Amino acid sequence: MDKKVVIVGAGPAGISAATELAKFGVHTTVIDEAPKAGGVIYRGPLRKTHDLPHLDTKLKKAMDKLQEDYRSNASYIDLKTQTKVLGPLADRTLLVSHDGKLSQIDYDYLLLATGCQERSIPFPGWQLPGVMLLGAIQLQLKSGLVRPGKKLVITGTGPLLILVACQLHKASCQIDAIYEAAKFSSIAKETIAILNRPQQALDGLSMMLYLNQHDISLHYGWGLVKAEGQGQLQQVTVAPYDDNWCPDHSKAVKHNVDTLGVGYGFAARSQLAQLIGLEIQYDHMSGAIPCVDEWQRSSQENIYCAGDSAKIAGADAAALEGNIAAKAIASELSKLGRLDAQQHISAMRKRLARLYRFREAFDHVGHRELGLLSLPDEDTVICRCEQVKRKAIDDAIHQGCRDIVTLKMRTRITMGDCQGKTCAHYCYDRLKKEGLAAEQGMVRPRFPLDPIPFSALEDKS
Repeated sequence: MDKKVVIVGAGPAGISAATELAKFGVHTTVIDEAPKAGGVIYRGPLRKTHDLPHLDTKLKKAMDKLQEDYRSNASYIDLKTQTKVLGPLADRTLLVSHDGKLSQIDYDYLLLATGCQERSIPFPGWQLPGVMLLGAIQLQLKSGLVRPGKKLVITGTGPLLILVACQLHKASCQIDAIYEAAKFSSIAKETIAILNRPQQALDGLSMMLYLNQHDISLHYGWGLVKAEGQGQLQQVTVAPYDDNWCPDHSKAVKHNVDTLGVGYGFAARSQLAQLIGLEIQYDHMSGAIPCVDEWQRSSQENIYCAGDSAKIAGADAAALEGNIAAKAIASELSKLGRLDAQQHISAMRKRLARLYRFREAFDHVGHRELGLLSLPDEDTVICRCEQVKRKAIDDAIHQGCRDIVTLKMRTRITMGDCQGKTCAHYCYDRLKKEGLAAEQGMVRPRFPLDPIPFSALEDKS
């Protein structure tokens, strides 16, 4: 009997693994909650669009290639879209939800390629309509040229600020200014690491030239202070940051805009890995990530992890990791000799190391400094689900809370439906600032990972 190989996530890592396994004649079941394969970065328009002038040619080619790779191997890939994995049931069984119905999927080998989520940074006004995370803005643009607003300010850190600014401008949005929290000198120090991907570096310079040609100002060492408006974003305040990313309010500048794009990085979506019981470690940039070996194998021998859910390093790295996991699984299934697999994987890991070095340059530059914790005032909501304000967290820590679990029990933070996806990273950073990083622990996800409607439990037989 053929072994069942299940892949959770149809982004670059998941599709790369599925198409590679198809070359060895291995059938896979790929599960994704979106209506189309590709992940956030390569999914492309969700409706027919005649033109995508805001997306560069290389990105559109990459989108097309992923979709073609899937189509050419579709006979070996059972793609289940708009399907959510709610968690593990018995050994080697997943509970899934599709079209309001629950079902089970068994596996012999499992690859988790669940991607990442945006990291929220709370500040006064962050819940106002018009305040958006950069990934959400980019998803709207890629899904069919949906403009988030007319006049924008972009703040945060990392290369995504520049990319999204260019895409928004090409989509006929007005960019008032871009504010990069890191100082230019910090970026300059990473030049050698950035040159691990010379073409990417040239692409970045090309985008910088585009901004300059269209008089879009880019300010280094500046960042967000607050957002204001009556029922809708109307004004954004920014200020220069010191080395710890604390704003200098005496030099603050205001912008009258209808949209604010905020991007302070991403965190791995590892909740399913945690529920399954994989060994997890905490990484400041990637969040809680599963421990994997050189073959992308987790602490459980039949479970592999790849892509941003294991290490946030970009789409190209995710695809390579998916390919590595596929070859490892093919070797386990005796479709590929172990020595051959080792040779292929060793070569891919050398390429991967260059991608990691490139990414680590931006991680060093965009390392979230604890001064960001000074942005929310005591009445700022930190946990949206449970409406927990900063003052409640202050009080709990001052009363002796020394880890995330105790803080959760004291304040109900992370106890809402999102299970801490939005607020947990503020708590981690806050405990670190209090000198409690060694004791902080991690948020424990609950089963099911998403709420199950009562209609799904009805007996419709």
